[in-house]
Amino acid sequence: MSITSEKVMRSRARKGLWLAIVTIIVWMAIGGFSGQAFSKISNVQENDNAAFLPDSAEATEAGKLIVKFSDQSLDLLPTLLILVGDLNPATNPEKFAQVNAYAQTLGERILPQSGEPLSKYFAPGIPIQAIPSQDGKAVLINVQIDSKIAGENIGDEPALPMIIEFIRESMKSEIEGVDSHVTGPGGIFADLFDAFGSIDTTLLRTTLIVVAIILILVYRSPILWIIPLLNAGIALGFATMIVYYLAKNDIVDLNGQTQGILDVLVLGAATDYALLLISRYREELHRYESRYEAMRKAWRGVVEPILASGTTVVAGLMVLLLSDLSSNRGLGPVGSIGIIAAMMTSLSLLPALVVIFGRWVFWPKVPRFDHADEKLSGFWSKVGSFVDRRPRSIAISVSLVLLIFAGFSSTLKSDGLAQTEAFTSRTDSVIGLEKLGEHFPSGEGTPVEIVVDVEDISAVSSAIRAIPKVANVTPVFVQDPVTRQPTADLKVVDGKALLYATLDVPADSTEAKELIPLIREASKEIDENVLVGGQTAISFDIDQSSKRDNRVIIPIVLLLIALILGLLLRSIFAAGLLLGTVVLSFFATLGVCALVFENVFGHAGSDPSFPLFAFVFLVALGIDYNIFLMTRVREEAMTIGTRAGIIKGLTVTGGVITSAGIVLAATFGVLGILPLVFLAQLGFAVAFGVLLDAIVVRSLLVPALVKIIGPKIWWPSKLQHENK
Repeated sequence: MSITSEKVMRSRARKGLWLAIVTIIVWMAIGGFSGQAFSKISNVQENDNAAFLPDSAEATEAGKLIVKFSDQSLDLLPTLLILVGDLNPATNPEKFAQVNAYAQTLGERILPQSGEPLSKYFAPGIPIQAIPSQDGKAVLINVQIDSKIAGENIGDEPALPMIIEFIRESMKSEIEGVDSHVTGPGGIFADLFDAFGSIDTTLLRTTLIVVAIILILVYRSPILWIIPLLNAGIALGFATMIVYYLAKNDIVDLNGQTQGILDVLVLGAATDYALLLISRYREELHRYESRYEAMRKAWRGVVEPILASGTTVVAGLMVLLLSDLSSNRGLGPVGSIGIIAAMMTSLSLLPALVVIFGRWVFWPKVPRFDHADEKLSGFWSKVGSFVDRRPRSIAISVSLVLLIFAGFSSTLKSDGLAQTEAFTSRTDSVIGLEKLGEHFPSGEGTPVEIVVDVEDISAVSSAIRAIPKVANVTPVFVQDPVTRQPTADLKVVDGKALLYATLDVPADSTEAKELIPLIREASKEIDENVLVGGQTAISFDIDQSSKRDNRVIIPIVLLLIALILGLLLRSIFAAGLLLGTVVLSFFATLGVCALVFENVFGHAGSDPSFPLFAFVFLVALGIDYNIFLMTRVREEAMTIGTRAGIIKGLTVTGGVITSAGIVLAATFGVLGILPLVFLAQLGFAVAFGVLLDAIVVRSLLVPALVKIIGPKIWWPSKLQHENK
């Protein structure tokens, strides 16, 4: 090397060193500032289903009228206290009197965390009393909680779970000899809050541990694994800070479900990008003596696939803005912010951290400047040779297996879940609903609410009563201002009355939701202006909006990803082929999910939005591995030809892409630790689908097809005319 060349190399090294130092200082400052958002992010969540519906939904329109019958109708959270035992007023009047006294004095009890009486959190003026069941074996206490006040925080924690837990403990300690539970919307939402609360601690901690273990196994280094984990943590903190301020200012909608997905998405994506960059950097260290030159070459080699990969995921997520449901729309920008943060740190902070530590960070297997690349003679070279020898048999056999599993996708039950079926464990609210159904009409306390013209009350009531599984229909009467008991006077607002239809099935069950279109049809035959609302109608309308989203969003996501692939690979043929393999993999994953959810997990079904979420993540994330593979194949094809390039591309990227797939699968699989069916199912689907894409589709099917097709895969680009 000449003196001039040596000076140039030293100058580049100094510039590279200072650039790395400045980059690290900037990101560490951002990390220190953004870390504060972790403890506050749960405070800006919105977990009320009614808030997710579009204004055009009938339940939303009904709610606007229902609120006029009581200043607080839309803010009430019915909370049902169910006590089971010998509580017959005729045979055990003392015990019943004790329960009734408890009910009437419940509001006087002081909540320890706030020092305020429970009455502060209850709707004022609504009497609380014990209602015995007809069989004398249970008592129901209906408490109307003011959801706005109970939705506030006490300290840094939401008040509702504290209130419900206090009531549960007080019933157990003060009323002995009976079995007590708190259920209804209040009890269910409190249990959901507890489930989402574990996202801040359990989910994040477990995900970090799982990623750390995988990185240690991949790198077999006591130090190197810390760098990609630190990079992922900084990315998550940065994304969380941005999302927190956007949600705080009502720019995006955030719920516990979206927050959980954000955590695993950022940690998984950032680690994947880190694996890709570090693998290419290690490869270049064998070719360049200067680690700064090696990093510059590695960065140039991975920047295009990382940006294309991230852009694909962002495009898929942002299509969710077309959703009818604000909860789905919120995931679009929230998830996109997470992916962009992962790309930013992986292309700036990560290379700075890796290069500043030097080659020794790979110890004990330090890459030397020797032009030797052990990846060309390892396990993946054998896989490449296998594909090279038998591409047709591999393509046919893998395709047939995927098609068989895809056939089971039509058996997936995605008609919706009851709120009580949304938990993977039997919570107190779930048990309470079961007890409620044994002794009272299952829909007691959460009726379907129907707004009708006064002159149609009798006809509409009769029509609804005739529907099977409707226990009774009663109008709302004016309350006595002193006793707060209903009078004989019908409550009329703007010429309209409000009917309560109590169902014989749990108000949040699939059976109850199936009654909503029947109630609406029967009512509208009498008057087209009748509106049906309430919690059950809200759940039904959410399910309908989810099904509409599936029909609208999925085709648009496919089109966008096809365009991105076509531009990246400069080939329509390659884009169509890759998209087709990932879609086939998606339907095969759905088929496996249908078999596993019912026969292994014992789940009653899936949420209607499950196919959409699974599709967006599987197709957008699954295509990543094909992007990582095919960008390298295109690079190799320019020098050694397509058929040789696909084998070398598979060989040199096999280890890193498989490791990336395992990391992403593990991070999404961690969602299964949360006691929520939707997140557990989504975690399984993405984990299985990602492994299927990374290990089978990308390692066998795509290379075999490219080997068969040859240079024509690059049509219409000039590369299709190669002579190699």
